Amino acid sequence: MAIMLIVLAVSAPALSGFFKGRTLDAEARRVLALTRHGQSRAVSEGTPMLLWFDKNERTYGLREDSSYGEQARDAKETVFDLGKELEMDLEYVQSTRRVDPRPSRGGGLDAGMLGSGGPNALPGIRFLPTGFIAEGSPENIWIREGTRDSVWITRSRNRLNYEIQTNKLQYPSR
Repeated sequence: MAIMLIVLAVSAPALSGFFKGRTLDAEARRVLALTRHGQSRAVSEGTPMLLWFDKNERTYGLREDSSYGEQARDAKETVFDLGKELEMDLEYVQSTRRVDPRPSRGGGLDAGMLGSGGPNALPGIRFLPTGFIAEGSPENIWIREGTRDSVWITRSRNRLNYEIQTNKLQYPSR
């Protein structure tokens, strides 16, 4: 019994680090899967889709673009909560500035604010009915756990979809 306690005491810190990294990896894979699902829905349903991110509420999800037409609430909308220890940030390279993901107070669309504008406008990725990613969508999505572990999801080289980058870069400074 004593040997088992010693082995458990030695291996516990290594296992906790392993599970922390798994949470970050799982969240990145879920966001990536949602980008693929958004593109697929946009093409199959013939309507633009929004993959939105709400940093304040720590949620993100996929829904039909309500500004496209007079549609009722999206019955297929999916919403996910961001993991407890995780932070998410979006980077817009075209404008050379990072966009604050909080809704615009003036009701207009800021760079990176998608949807119909107004108080519910959130930053995110807009998928067109052709399957392409709309201009104004972020170049990178950063998911960070703690101060040093991060994963980034970026637009692919051909700019047709997003992918998880395998080489680790520094998380952008705030």
